[in-house]
Amino acid sequence: MIVLSQSAAHEIRRLQETCNTPDSQLRLSVKAGGCAEFYYILGFADAVTSSDRRYESTGIKIIVDPESDRYLSGLKLDYSQDLMGGGFRFHNPQAMKTCSCGNSFSVESA
Repeated sequence: MIVLSQSAAHEIRRLQETCNTPDSQLRLSVKAGGCAEFYYILGFADAVTSSDRRYESTGIKIIVDPESDRYLSGLKLDYSQDLMGGGFRFHNPQAMKTCSCGNSFSVESA
């Protein structure tokens, strides 16, 4: 399960409107690389494949590919602003280490 805070959902809706894609779904994925081992990717998708996992939180539809899903179970996505600007914050219970950038993490090896 993936959970969005109210502020994350609000920002996603704002971005959907800004991009003129109010019906798009949030696509969340993980790729190898970054400062630690993996990094998060956020985007919008109109199409969903049969293998995609589907979630919904605070009215936002979320799509995750099966490979990324294994690293995102229990993820809480938040959005906050500070003096340096705004950004999404990932709270991933599977992350053993996170980089100071907040967008890269590593997991325990199997």
